[in-house]
Amino acid sequence: MLTGLSIRNVVLIEKLDLTFEKGLCVFTGETGAGKSILLDALSLALGARSDAGLIRYGADQLSVSAAFMINETHPLFALLKDQGLEAENPLILRRIVMKDGKSKAFVNDQLISASLLRQIGDMLVEIHGQFASHGLLNPATHIHVLDAYGELQKDVDTCSTAYRAWKEKQAAVREAERILAAAKAEEDYLRHAVKELETFAPEVGEEEALSVRRTALMNAEKITESLNNAYMTLSSGGSTTVEGMIRSAQRELEKASRLSDGSFDDLITCLDQVSDSLNEAVEQLEAKSNDFEDPVLELEQVEERYFSLKELARKHRCDSDDLPGLLTTYQTQLATLDKGEEELILLQKQQEEMRLAFLKAAQTLSVKRQKTAQRLDKAVGAELPALKLGKAHFQTVLEELPESEASPNGLNRVTFCVSTNAAPPAPIHKIASGGELARFMLALKVNLAQTEKIDTMIFDEVDSGIGGATASAVGERLRRLAEDRQVLVVTHSPQVAAFGTHHMNVSKTDGTNGAVLTTVILLENDSRTEEIARMLSGAEITAAARKAAETLLEKSCL
Repeated sequence: MLTGLSIRNVVLIEKLDLTFEKGLCVFTGETGAGKSILLDALSLALGARSDAGLIRYGADQLSVSAAFMINETHPLFALLKDQGLEAENPLILRRIVMKDGKSKAFVNDQLISASLLRQIGDMLVEIHGQFASHGLLNPATHIHVLDAYGELQKDVDTCSTAYRAWKEKQAAVREAERILAAAKAEEDYLRHAVKELETFAPEVGEEEALSVRRTALMNAEKITESLNNAYMTLSSGGSTTVEGMIRSAQRELEKASRLSDGSFDDLITCLDQVSDSLNEAVEQLEAKSNDFEDPVLELEQVEERYFSLKELARKHRCDSDDLPGLLTTYQTQLATLDKGEEELILLQKQQEEMRLAFLKAAQTLSVKRQKTAQRLDKAVGAELPALKLGKAHFQTVLEELPESEASPNGLNRVTFCVSTNAAPPAPIHKIASGGELARFMLALKVNLAQTEKIDTMIFDEVDSGIGGATASAVGERLRRLAEDRQVLVVTHSPQVAAFGTHHMNVSKTDGTNGAVLTTVILLENDSRTEEIARMLSGAEITAAARKAAETLLEKSCL
């Protein structure tokens, strides 16, 4: 709900701060007093296109702030959270427009884009009349309005779930078809590549291992010589060998240990371990020496494997370590090819089952929408005569769409159409008269009141071209609409104004330096009676006009 509006330097408004409450708030005033300026200013705060022409003469910029109190369960909080913005009550939308036409938008002093501000504004306020550009004037919303009116959300959810399941399975079929087609197109290549790779049997790390072995084989003679020398040094006979020295040292330590009650046994054990390690090293030296029994032949074999591996990797445009994985991939693709047709047939069968399930859900929803449309047409039609639209006709056009245009909403396109003469009904947003449009919207809103989530509605020119009983009917319906929400109305009709629970008067006053400024004051009691009397009689307020104003106010309270 809109709770406050602060305007600075907008056309004739230098500084204006207004507070609002729930219920029906009417704005009255003479033509040119500035009522439309208030709507222009509020529209800026709600995300309308910036217009430097609205800046008051002599000012560098304008600013408008609109404060709202909203329920914590309102979907707007989820939107702001998704945008990484903090949301709290009151929610303050602010817009600044500079002389060059550039603007800045804020929500609770957090800078946002103008498009996000417009999205937020659309969720908070709905404007009907000559300034309207969203809400029921957008045909895309009509299907949702009809579903809400008919309480069809459960059927819509069923249809939407069936649609998503169908489309997901359809995507799976397309992917399976793509994989199968690709596999078939490369079947000969895949089979050749798999056979080649399976025969070669590459291993991860093999290229590096072959490179190391190749280097060793190329230096086999020198390596063997060094190994043999090391072996001879460690294993040749005589007391000068390492083994002989260890044994000599052990014998001396054993003598010393016997004379000292085993004090050197640990050292003897340590030398035993050294001797064992030495023997193991000698054995390994002997084994390593045998690694190069025929280095020339092995080098040929290693180089052949090494260069063949590198060539195979180049052929498949990958590293040699990727070849085992590539083989697995090719084997999988061949398996897909072998089993793909069976799986594809199964997927296609499942897709068809889900398609039929969606079509059934869509048809069920369509039938219920037809019945709901008839009820809505009848309900809105009942409101039209009292609103001086007795010759008008309202029709909910429910179009059956081809399967190619299916959506989560089913197979329908819904458009609210009206006609004000003998011509066929046309989409509601194409009505030329702002007054007629506002009254059609009022007739709709009265019937949709329980399904609407917008807390604040604004009607402009709702009384255009009407008076007397028709204007009273408009006022009565506006009051009814405002029973559980906030409705703001700009009106020239005393009959409509009398139904307001809050009455604000817009007027011009003389400012400093001869400037003309717009002011707004809240009217109560006698001042309100006086304003309605002015609206009835014109510039000269008569006693009869005052009496008539009192009568209107009394009747509006019944």
